[in-house]
Amino acid sequence: MTDAVLTRTANGVTTITLNRPDVLNAIDDALLAGLRDALLDAKTDDAVRAVVLTGAGRGFCAGADLSADAMRTGRTDTAQSLRDRYHPIVLAMRQLPKPIVAAVNGPAAGAGMSLALACDVVLAAETATFLQAFTRIGLIPDCGSTWFLPRLVGEARARAMILLADRITAREALDCGLVWRLVPEEALAAEAGAIAARLAAMPTRALALAKQALVASAGQGLADQLETEAALQSQAFATEDFREGVDAFLTKRPPRFAGR
Repeated sequence: MTDAVLTRTANGVTTITLNRPDVLNAIDDALLAGLRDALLDAKTDDAVRAVVLTGAGRGFCAGADLSADAMRTGRTDTAQSLRDRYHPIVLAMRQLPKPIVAAVNGPAAGAGMSLALACDVVLAAETATFLQAFTRIGLIPDCGSTWFLPRLVGEARARAMILLADRITAREALDCGLVWRLVPEEALAAEAGAIAARLAAMPTRALALAKQALVASAGQGLADQLETEAALQSQAFATEDFREGVDAFLTKRPPRFAGR
């Protein structure tokens, strides 16, 4: 694991910290490799039941590191670079069978904003900002932003955010549906940890199936989505956690879910 990404696991929650604070956690090859490895470890480790993604220092992620040689000179196969380096990470986040809580602790810009939006529950410090920075430097949004934004905030807001490239405050992000909740900056880490711990104590197999249903819904009509729900619900119905949940409800006791 590279030092560009730090991980810590406790009580079923893995915290992944983007760790290039001197450049607001701008994305370079080392950070991408570390994030990819951390997501794979979280996926394959049965002890991990939820994930928190945050940034070190005063920022979440400033997007791609523009000081890299390939960025400054344009000597790169951009499309293939996105396919090989960025797309697998965004897909891994959406397909991870465990919930991801974003703790946006400062600026989330460009691809950094895309990473935040790829999470399942997005918390933001009251001092956080969001920026679709791409058109400011003659690029278009990537890493899924043109897919996430219209679904989260609607077509009109998405077009304005992308084309105007205005910085959005945390309050504006909350008001338009980009984030789930605002938290005072000093309480963000604790609140993200508490929500992740709550998710970790829930029937995580059902959470994974719910994430799968949400992913499928983006490309399906109602009839097909109803069928997807039926197929996934049959899997949930067969889990030990469902039986535990029903028994706990009937006997009026707290459930003890095992993720099976």
